[in-house]
Amino acid sequence: MLNPAARVLAVWGDPVAHSLSPRLHAAAYRTLGLDWSYGRRRVDAASFPAELAALGADVRGLSLTMPLKGVAFAASTTRNRHAELSGAVNTLLLTDDGVRGFNTDVAGIAADVVEHAVDQIDRARIIGSGATATSALLALRELGVRSIEIVARRPEALGRLAALGEQVGVTVTTAALEAGAFGEVPLTISTLPGGAVLDDAVCDALAAHGGMLYDVVYGHWPTALASAWERRGTVAVPGIGMLVQQALRQVRVFLTSSDEQPLPGEAAVLAAMRAAVTEV
Repeated sequence: MLNPAARVLAVWGDPVAHSLSPRLHAAAYRTLGLDWSYGRRRVDAASFPAELAALGADVRGLSLTMPLKGVAFAASTTRNRHAELSGAVNTLLLTDDGVRGFNTDVAGIAADVVEHAVDQIDRARIIGSGATATSALLALRELGVRSIEIVARRPEALGRLAALGEQVGVTVTTAALEAGAFGEVPLTISTLPGGAVLDDAVCDALAAHGGMLYDVVYGHWPTALASAWERRGTVAVPGIGMLVQQALRQVRVFLTSSDEQPLPGEAAVLAAMRAAVTEV
């Protein structure tokens, strides 16, 4: 059960000063007519358990960014399906019955990819092998993809992602980022950091056979990959829409205790959140 007096929320991470979550959540609660506060705090993985234990009864929940998604998973007493499959939690709801963990990144990626008219595809490519790649794999599975090529600098280290693919019914193949020869796909999702340094020839090879590029980066645009796609005149989409969609689902959690229960007047809430980050 939620404490009705709990009206304080925040995003934690390290670093966290760059986070757009306060802007997004403030727009949502203003539209909903809720007098809730949403701040930010720099918290690292080592200090997370003590910081969580010290929270007062006025705290309703938390958004988590890197490097806290693993420790937030461990701190959760219950988790939604996407959190269980990914091993990552980016949202905590504090209740009288325990700490409930959610992964809203998966649904956020899937919803925004569909917004860009990419659906009903059976194969795709993921670039990168970190926590976001796990969420991207699950999002692609939600969209009906059955075959995924994962490209990374060390493809021999992709056993975890291959095992997850097998668990959810997706065939995973791997390729080295420097290989230069890649299969043809209608969609590429890049989960690399915005400042990742990539060889132009590799970027061009990926762009030549990569369909639309969906790059989860939004603050460092264009990325090296996006520039390669633009050189070919093909579509490259930044991940700001994913950020909005996953935050919308966090608002659902904080208000309804479910990431799947739509908000009252959700279309207006989503429009306000998008407007809050239009200039980014």
